[in-house]
Amino acid sequence: MSGTAAQSTTTTPTVQQIISDRITQLAEKYWSPNSQEQHLAFDPDVIEDIYMQDIRGSNFSIRRIMVLEFSQYLENYLWPNYKPGASQAHMLSIVIMVNEKFRERVQVWQAFRKLNKYFPDFFQQVLHACLEKDELLINLREQTALLVFLNHCFNSMEESLCRDQVKRLVSLSMWVSLQPARREYEFKRYPKWKKYWRAIQRKDKPEHIERLMWERTFLHKLMLKFIDILDTIKEDGICLDDKVHYCERFLELITDLEALLPTRRFFNTVLDDCHLVVRCQLSALIKRPEGHLFSQRKNMAVLMLTN
Repeated sequence: MSGTAAQSTTTTPTVQQIISDRITQLAEKYWSPNSQEQHLAFDPDVIEDIYMQDIRGSNFSIRRIMVLEFSQYLENYLWPNYKPGASQAHMLSIVIMVNEKFRERVQVWQAFRKLNKYFPDFFQQVLHACLEKDELLINLREQTALLVFLNHCFNSMEESLCRDQVKRLVSLSMWVSLQPARREYEFKRYPKWKKYWRAIQRKDKPEHIERLMWERTFLHKLMLKFIDILDTIKEDGICLDDKVHYCERFLELITDLEALLPTRRFFNTVLDDCHLVVRCQLSALIKRPEGHLFSQRKNMAVLMLTN
């Protein structure tokens, strides 16, 4: 990207530009607090249009997303109108706006606290999207945004609505992903965990077992997906920036999971059992100039894994 193009996506828009922007005009019609009495009824096509034109259509321009954030799009339109079965564009729009709030370092979770009924459904939709392999449905830029959002949730465990969702992904029950011999080896090292493991199995209800197993194996499946993407990068030839960024963000997620005491206890063993760090060390990306940041993140993951 040229310097001029980069600047156009990162420069903060002026007040006059915001006032004349089509997003501000849409906000006046649908969600701005200043025009609440004249709002039109909720229209899901508005979300689809904004996503395809101003978010995905702008190649995720920070400038466009900043205008949406300034209009209070998340708290006044996206989240109040989220329901189970919402479109991918609706879910991804929420993810993008949450990531922008974290980037700007402003308050994030207040809107979700006020209306928390459907947060579990939203989080499940995010998890399923993280494992989507069809890039025509969710491209790599979107998958990377999902990883960033997931990492924000893990780093927001002080928020009960986040903690309630993520803790199931990193509890002892995730050891169902371990090879049986490795699991028995760990139980011999820590006998009390085998006792807890049996207690968990006794509490599992047959009607919930499919959902529970899906959650317990989520991070393992996500690591396997990462390895598949990493293996598509060769030492020579074209290397897509989106693949490199996905791999970098994935290692950032892994490193943070290793750094957080509430998440690393059981995740650490699954990570080691996947030989993920070794696969990174042997990857073609680490040998390419584009892999400099990836190599740094890999080194940090190694440091966390060995501590």
